[in-house]
Amino acid sequence: MSISTFEDLLTAARQQPEPQRLLFVFATAELPDGSSAEETQAFEAGHGGALVPLMCASKMPDELDSFAALVSESLQFGAKWAVVFASSLSGSSGKAPTTEDAEVPLQSMVEAIKVGQIGTFIPFDPQGQTLNLNDA
Repeated sequence: MSISTFEDLLTAARQQPEPQRLLFVFATAELPDGSSAEETQAFEAGHGGALVPLMCASKMPDELDSFAALVSESLQFGAKWAVVFASSLSGSSGKAPTTEDAEVPLQSMVEAIKVGQIGTFIPFDPQGQTLNLNDA
């Protein structure tokens, strides 16, 4: 299944043979110290910058009925984010992963994002559409 919207992600997670826990890392883009004038100009035009993780969460697919619900919950923490990275954690033997089971994988996601290793995650913009960060 091709995932191009957040609803596609929810559908795919619900169709898996084992229960899934969805993992989310919310990040913002910042202009790194020491950036050149050209990099600053590109950043101000909406391109480039460094991704900085702000917060993370895990949810069972049935805990979210829409991307708007995830956005609403994220806004309760007051952090303005530019992208949310999604992944999943599979259960086993019909048992869903717990919140505690998700802690280490979430921290691994945060660390991967900090060093730019984002290829295994699905990035969504604030409207719930997937992003191609290679073109950003």
